[in-house]
Amino acid sequence: MGRMNSAFTENYRFLARYNRWFNQRLYAACESLPDEERRRDRGAFFGSVHATLNHLVWGDAMWLQRFASQGVTFASLGGGVLDLPTGASYATVIEADWPALKARRDRLDAAIEAWVADMPADFALRTMRYTNTKGVQRAHPMWQAMTHFFNHQAHHRGQVTTLLAQAGVDVGVTDLIALV
Repeated sequence: MGRMNSAFTENYRFLARYNRWFNQRLYAACESLPDEERRRDRGAFFGSVHATLNHLVWGDAMWLQRFASQGVTFASLGGGVLDLPTGASYATVIEADWPALKARRDRLDAAIEAWVADMPADFALRTMRYTNTKGVQRAHPMWQAMTHFFNHQAHHRGQVTTLLAQAGVDVGVTDLIALV
């Protein structure tokens, strides 16, 4: 079982590095658009590039709050990095200002990498218990929530790369395997 724990842990550390790498590329590509173009409703689920990136900040902070409430203290998840406005939901604009959104993303990505670095070897194999956004009590293996956490990021970053491509901006190579 020890090798399985190690593989889980290394997988999530790899995904955290990928998350940061991709976000750095994505935000750099977004910089090439004027602010009004980042905020333009392009018909995506969250409308704009800016709104979709805000959704990712909300989702990451919300899931990290859940992970931080599972009986393990993670110093990297303190210091206000997970703070959300009262009543925030999936469509809440967490950071209206572009530089603030970029700074928040950088802080979250650093926290995510530190979180998985500090994670106990058996963390992914524990049972996670939380209340979802609809008030439903949930319990399932932690690894399922962690996999969702990283998959959710990839899903919405893919939407942003499409929005950027439609605006004439090429993000470049974003495949996870590029890190190998």
